[in-house]
Amino acid sequence: MASLSEGVHMMDGIRGGHNSMDFLDKYNTIVGAAIMVASALLGVYWYLFAGYLVFQILDYVTGWVKASKLHEESSRVGLHGILKKVGYWIIVLVAFMVPDMLIHLGRDTLGINLDFLMLFGWFTLATLTINEARSILENLVECNVEVPEFLIKGLAVTEKLIRKQAGAGIPEGGEDHDK
Repeated sequence: MASLSEGVHMMDGIRGGHNSMDFLDKYNTIVGAAIMVASALLGVYWYLFAGYLVFQILDYVTGWVKASKLHEESSRVGLHGILKKVGYWIIVLVAFMVPDMLIHLGRDTLGINLDFLMLFGWFTLATLTINEARSILENLVECNVEVPEFLIKGLAVTEKLIRKQAGAGIPEGGEDHDK
């Protein structure tokens, strides 16, 4: 007759034992490390950058589905889209780096508090995130997905408010046609 501890070990073997706990431990370690690295690189608001990245990926995927549905697939257009999204990340980098450098210059050399300049980076990230969300919804509409009207209108209103607060001077359509 098996002892109680032997019975427990036999049941662990049947259910997968500690393997499920090992998986959870590894998963938690990997996710925790990823969040730690993201926090170290991007600060406490790393999730805003991660959200922007997710929106970019979703925009690319929904754009590809739309192009496929319309029989307009093109690797050249797809590559152009990817390069454009990389360019947006460069814009975000510049929008945060320039104020950071000026803040340090003001603090270290001039004795002036210029912390408010960091708003340029946040306005840039917010505007680009809203543009990605609007593009995702537009792609879905063109794929005949029923998108609630309040989402489309709500994003348009939010974009207008951000542009007004930032004093962007960029036309309503989101593109500067003078270039």
